[in-house]
Amino acid sequence: MPPKVTVSGLSIAFGTTRALDRVSLTVNDGEFVSIVGPSGCGKSTMLNVIAGLLPPSEGGTRVAGIDGNGPGSRIGYMFQKDTLLPWATALENVCLPMDVKGARDWHKARALMQLVDLAGFEAHYPRQLSGGMRKRVQLARLLAQDPEVLLMDEPFGALDAQTRLIIQEEFLKIWERQRTTVLFVTHDLQEAIAMSDKVVLISARPGRIKASYPVDLTRPRHMEDVLAHPRFIALFQEIWASLKHEVLAARERPA
Repeated sequence: MPPKVTVSGLSIAFGTTRALDRVSLTVNDGEFVSIVGPSGCGKSTMLNVIAGLLPPSEGGTRVAGIDGNGPGSRIGYMFQKDTLLPWATALENVCLPMDVKGARDWHKARALMQLVDLAGFEAHYPRQLSGGMRKRVQLARLLAQDPEVLLMDEPFGALDAQTRLIIQEEFLKIWERQRTTVLFVTHDLQEAIAMSDKVVLISARPGRIKASYPVDLTRPRHMEDVLAHPRFIALFQEIWASLKHEVLAARERPA
């Protein structure tokens, strides 16, 4: 099958600052790919271009057979920041993508609430939910779009360490059933390795792909087992050695 996401010679410049430089990347159908790199290397910028929120300076993207995320492409985008509507219940928030299409489906929304283990909380407002529960509502709303590709930008970064591990494992269980293509940006190298089929390392600005690391750990995965696996430890040491070099390089470059 053709790649689900293709990034070809992508460059982005903001005035005289070049954020990304000739980045090319392919993500296969059903593949989970994480992007890591130092702050300011263009990781989130690349997601914004793929999502059609930002035009490229050079190069382009193709998603599910459509150039530049044009009309008809099905992309779900999950941000780090909580984007739930505070005046709407959890179930109404999940219905939002369906409302945009003019086709609200209460049965589907309730099924998605059950899928993310929030049955019984449909009538709760975001302020009545914990941070982890709000993330699950966000995920259910994302899945309500029936996306072919999930773009996730530090989606669990604001959670405390314990909640984050739980949400990571719950998301993996959902993903392993559906196998939606995922492009996942994170600053957490452990998270990237534990969840992904492949980890892509972006260099310090201007961002270029420095290396790509296949994650040859079997699925399904349980976080407590993965983090103690000898192969996980070896991958972490290998990728961190290269990532650390880029983090230090980024600190030495002017803003």
